[in-house]
Amino acid sequence: MSKALFCPICRKVVLATDEYFPFCSDRCRILDLGKWASGDYKISSPIQDPDDLEELARANAHRHPNSGDEE
Repeated sequence: MSKALFCPICRKVVLATDEYFPFCSDRCRILDLGKWASGDYKISSPIQDPDDLEELARANAHRHPNSGDEE
């Protein structure tokens, strides 16, 4: 039995055995790629590691040593 999902672009039912899975067509695949390329989609998650947070803070302070001092 083949698994069915919805095309992420047009929401048509797509089977896992379909040629453009998980998309219903090449058109929807290209539209999705365009959204990634234009920045419409982003993968983001908060930084959980305290060491990484400290390293980012040091790097930002090094890049912008006078930030916050000027009015």
